[in-house]
Amino acid sequence: MITKLRNLGPGVLVTAAFIGPGTITACTLAGASFGYALLWALLFATLSTIILQEMAVRLGIVAQQGLGEVLVNMFSSSVFKWPLILLIIVALYGGNSAYEAGNLAGAAIGIQAIVGETTDSYTASILILSIVGACILLLGSYKQIEKVLIGLVSLMGLSFVLTFFFVQPSILDIFKGLVFPEIPEGGLLTVIALIGTTVVPYNLFLHAAAARNHWHSSEQLSDAKSDTIVSIGLGGLIAILVVSTSAASMFAHGLSVNSAADMAHQFEPLFGSWSKYLLGVGLFAAGLSSVITAPLATGYAICEVLKLSSENKGAAFRGISLSVIAIGSLLALTGVKPVTVILLAQFANGLLLPIVACFLLYAMNNKQLLGKYANSLKANILGGIVVLITAGLGAKMVFSALGI
Repeated sequence: MITKLRNLGPGVLVTAAFIGPGTITACTLAGASFGYALLWALLFATLSTIILQEMAVRLGIVAQQGLGEVLVNMFSSSVFKWPLILLIIVALYGGNSAYEAGNLAGAAIGIQAIVGETTDSYTASILILSIVGACILLLGSYKQIEKVLIGLVSLMGLSFVLTFFFVQPSILDIFKGLVFPEIPEGGLLTVIALIGTTVVPYNLFLHAAAARNHWHSSEQLSDAKSDTIVSIGLGGLIAILVVSTSAASMFAHGLSVNSAADMAHQFEPLFGSWSKYLLGVGLFAAGLSSVITAPLATGYAICEVLKLSSENKGAAFRGISLSVIAIGSLLALTGVKPVTVILLAQFANGLLLPIVACFLLYAMNNKQLLGKYANSLKANILGGIVVLITAGLGAKMVFSALGI
């Protein structure tokens, strides 16, 4: 296990991407509003992420292509080529720019939890974080970015583990929440948000591209699979800790969360000033890690579908990545509530996921491209289950909104 932890690589990019302010917000609200009842959704989401991301990794290593590149090549002579390209560009560029706003705001809130809440500190934090993220992407190589993210995820995980043991949630209630699925009244939107914030569509593009850059032989598939399972498993554990901590400290005491800032302060009356610092560090690390990964994923995906160089030192890649940071920082400074932006992004992700997952399954059954490494019947069944459940939840939400 120690060796696997030392050899973590592209899987950490995925963990850093989905354990951002969106996950912390959705998980905190889930715990505060419904206690431990929705933990099963996170367990399902974590297993689903492992299933889909393993496919993306296998595609990147065996084909030595990113998901966007594979899809465009497969649909090159089809009438669906340009609609597909448009869907990827709009969904990833628009969605990730909104994500970036939430990531920056979440990281800034983590800083405010420590230094105090003022307009000047928030604005300064957004600008500084944007510059730091831009410098890492502009100056860092893939390996350096990977090391930065491993450090941030480790810091983030430690802060939430400490908070978990500080709060001491009920282990029995956690077990019940994990193994007995239920959707309390008014909880469907939160369930979709929890799944959408974990099984993130853009991570499929990011992971395939990162795996292609990190590994270059099918003989390394075993290492890649271990990296995926360990990294995403740790990310899922962090999310479960956040829900459990929120359930024990907020739901059990009838407290509510009305803003992202509340997440950094609601613990203080119950557990002293240390909780404020621990949660503040966690929010900051989560936000900064996602500030890097959202532009990174956008750069890879759009360069692939437009047949541009996806080298992370190329002009096109840098331009796209930096523009996502710039747009995100402007959105974060408009005054729109980060909680609202973040939750809507997670909900949209939950609805978009079945579409992107279907594209991935289609690519993974291309034996001409993948040979013996194409999906087995078992992999297709597992992927199909993920698609059916997520599509079913999304359809139920849409029907409920329409009053059907």
